[in-house]
Amino acid sequence: MAKDAHNKAAEHHENAAKAHRMAAEHHGKGDHAAGKKHSATALEHSGKAHEASKAAHEKSGQQK
Repeated sequence: MAKDAHNKAAEHHENAAKAHRMAAEHHGKGDHAAGKKHSATALEHSGKAHEASKAAHEKSGQQK
């Protein structure tokens, strides 16, 4: 179902945003090791969000 695909994409986008915020917070406090870890997590979720968004878009086009 397309709605499930969109929800999955949204979940990855939210997780990426959380990780970005955490990275910024840690970098701002000078904890660059933790900031780097959260940045890597954000990148991972961003990639998954992109793929999930493409899949959701394709499924939406098929349900007409």
